Amino acid sequence: MAQINSHYLKLKAGYLFPEITRRVNAFCAANPEADVIRLGIGDVTEPLPAVCINAMKQAVDEMGVRETFRGYMDDSQGLATLREKIVEYDFKSRGCEIDPADVFVSDGSKCDTGNILDVLAGGDANTIAVADPVYPVYVDTNVMAGNTGDASEQNEYDGLIYLRANEENGFCPPVPTEKIDVIYLCSPNNPTGTVATKEYLKSWVDFAQEHRSLILFDAAYEAFITESHLPHSIYEIDGAKEVAIEYRSFSKNAGFTGTRCAYCVVPSELMGQDSAGNNVSIRDLWTRRHNTKFNGVSYIIQRGAEAVYSTTGQQQVRDLVSFYLENAQRISQGLQQVGVKVYGAVNSPYVWLKTPASQTSWEFFDYLLDQVHLVGTPGSGFGASGEGFFRLSAFNSRENIEAAVQRLQKLVS
Repeated sequence: MAQINSHYLKLKAGYLFPEITRRVNAFCAANPEADVIRLGIGDVTEPLPAVCINAMKQAVDEMGVRETFRGYMDDSQGLATLREKIVEYDFKSRGCEIDPADVFVSDGSKCDTGNILDVLAGGDANTIAVADPVYPVYVDTNVMAGNTGDASEQNEYDGLIYLRANEENGFCPPVPTEKIDVIYLCSPNNPTGTVATKEYLKSWVDFAQEHRSLILFDAAYEAFITESHLPHSIYEIDGAKEVAIEYRSFSKNAGFTGTRCAYCVVPSELMGQDSAGNNVSIRDLWTRRHNTKFNGVSYIIQRGAEAVYSTTGQQQVRDLVSFYLENAQRISQGLQQVGVKVYGAVNSPYVWLKTPASQTSWEFFDYLLDQVHLVGTPGSGFGASGEGFFRLSAFNSRENIEAAVQRLQKLVS
C-alpha cells in the first residue's frame, strides 16, 4: 500500500476558505430562500478588462492558423514581451532596476509562495517566521513540506515563529532580535490591509542582510495602494535584491482569479547556502524547478496579461481597482457610522473590523450568516492574533455592497 505524506495529517481542520464554503453551503441548504451576500473569499466579481478579452480572442485566432499556432512554450519562464513590460511598468517606473531574466510568469502567487519551498531545505534546517494574523497558505504549505511540528490548542505550529501584529503596533510586527532564515511579509497585508512604509521595509532588509535571511515578499495587492509615499515593491529599498523574492498577481488588479496569471521576481543577486556553507543561486534553482515541474502559462492568457500594460489596459485596470476601493470605503464608512472600529480599506480591498460585543470571530461569522445572511472571514482563521477581528472583502457588485452595508448597520446598531 502506498505511504502518504503524514505531514498533511497535522493540518488542523480544513483550509480556512473551504471551511467557510462548507458552512455557507450547509446554511443555504437549510435556508434555500435566504439571499446570501458573500464578502468572505477575496474573489473578484467584475468582468475582465475589455482590452484583455480582445487580446485573448486574437490569441485564440492565432491558435487556429498553422503559421501562428503555438504548442509548448519556447520558455516556460514566460513570454519575453510580457516580462519586458512587467519590468518597465511595474518596476522601472518605481525606480527599481530589474532584469527580465529574473521574472517568472506563473499561474498564481499562491502557487509560487508554496512552491518556493521545493528549493529550500526542509525540516528544521531553516527558522521560518510568519506574521500573525497571516494569509493561511504560508503556514499550511510549510506544514505540508514537513517544516513544522504539531499544532497547539491555539492552532499554532511548533517550528514556526509567529510575529504578532496587533492594534498596539499598527498591525506591523516589530523586527525580531533573533536570527531568522526565511521571513514571509505581505504588503498591503492580507487580512489587515496595512501597508509597510519604506522605513519599515528598510528595517527588514537591513535585518535580512545582517542575518543572511530570505524575505518572501507578497505584493499581490500593490495596485490598491493609493497613498503616494508608500512603496509598491520591496525593491524600492536598496539591497533588497540580495535578500528578497517578490510575488505579484494579475488576479486582483485585472480580475484574473479565474484566468490565472501571476509572476515572481527572483533576482540573480539572491543567494542561499548548501549544507557545506557554499553560496548557491536561488534563481538558478528556481529556474530548474520551474522548467521541470511547469510548462508555462497558456499563451492565450499571457497575451491577455500583456494587454494590461497597454495605455488602454492601464486605464481599465485603474478603473477596476478604483471600483473595488470605492466598495471598501462604503463598507468602512458604513461600519464607522454605527461605532464599529475598522482598519484597512484605504490601500486595500479588505476591511478589517473589530467584532462587536466581544464576540469571537467565528461567533460573529455565524451570527452574520444567520441574522442578516452575510458572509465574511473570521479573523482567527488567519492566526491567533486575528481573534476578535473579522475581514470583509470589497470584491462584489455595488448593489450587493450597498445592501450589505444596510444589513451590517441594522445588525450592529
